[in-house]
Amino acid sequence: MLAGSLPVLGAGAALLGAGGAKAQHGQHGAATTTTTVPPGAGHVAGHGGHADFAGGATVDHARNGFDPADIVRDFDWGKTTKLASGRVLREWELIAVDKEIEVAPGIRFAAWTYNGRIPGPTLRAREGERLRITFINGSEHPHTIHFHGIHPAEQDGVAGIGAGEIAPRGRTVYEFDALPAGLHLYHCHVRPLAEHIAKGLYGAFIIDPKEPREEADELIMVMNGFDTNFDRLNELYAVNTIGFAYMSSPIQVRLGDKVRAYVVNVLEYDLINSFHLHGNLFDWYPTGTSKRSSEFTDTVMMCQGMRGIAEWQFAYPGKYMFHAHQSEFTELGWQGFFEVTGS
Repeated sequence: MLAGSLPVLGAGAALLGAGGAKAQHGQHGAATTTTTVPPGAGHVAGHGGHADFAGGATVDHARNGFDPADIVRDFDWGKTTKLASGRVLREWELIAVDKEIEVAPGIRFAAWTYNGRIPGPTLRAREGERLRITFINGSEHPHTIHFHGIHPAEQDGVAGIGAGEIAPRGRTVYEFDALPAGLHLYHCHVRPLAEHIAKGLYGAFIIDPKEPREEADELIMVMNGFDTNFDRLNELYAVNTIGFAYMSSPIQVRLGDKVRAYVVNVLEYDLINSFHLHGNLFDWYPTGTSKRSSEFTDTVMMCQGMRGIAEWQFAYPGKYMFHAHQSEFTELGWQGFFEVTGS
């Protein structure tokens, strides 16, 4: 393949591009794999043939159909109607779509998505509302939607209960009350579960408390990664899917404004992930189910499925990094900047 071409990565495929640098691994009993660095890439690390894509190139966000610069403040409130009882009914439609996504410059990933993006839409509701999610499986594989939170067993989105697995071109409706208030997530729950999550079927799910939180500049930050050659080792790490996206396009915030970040870890194949903020500390609210901060810190560690709300204010203008505090994750895409302006 010619240098600079954009391969689609399937099972066993290698990262292809210019430069000819290679790395090998033999972890988990896997066969030795060769990785070649794409144009503009830096070093190749030894963790499954990882490549550092911090060379300044960017992905084609328009072709992907989503941009991390938009996702970070994109909250989907759905459509509302009033029930006869007077309660609010809030509705969404989620469609599973097989889609090729450029996850790093020159690297296309054969993804499974909700509504054509990774992460899926950030669903947002208010405590006590009735929620109705119509799920249409437009994929070539069986899928479900499993919501974290409180709901009846038949609405749990797992095989053998309720609607169970939804076959290709099938559909179902999940309906339950918005409980409890907090930060949750949703994801496919079809076996092999690791594959369905690693391929991109997940998103954040926020239920605001009846008594609203203080006004803040709100952000959604879904920490994820990509096993681009399907050896159960990640080659790329990110927040909101595209590595280094917030290095070239920093998240803009105003000096003195309260920042509220909804942070969710859905990283597959690595046991732990983290969120670290430079030049500041934040109040941390695990799962967002309590309005009392558990700690005032600059780093939190999370296993998959863990999430929390971070709140802080910048005291000085300038550019401040945020990243995972696993150095390898940082070098392989999971880092960015907040740019603080104003007086």
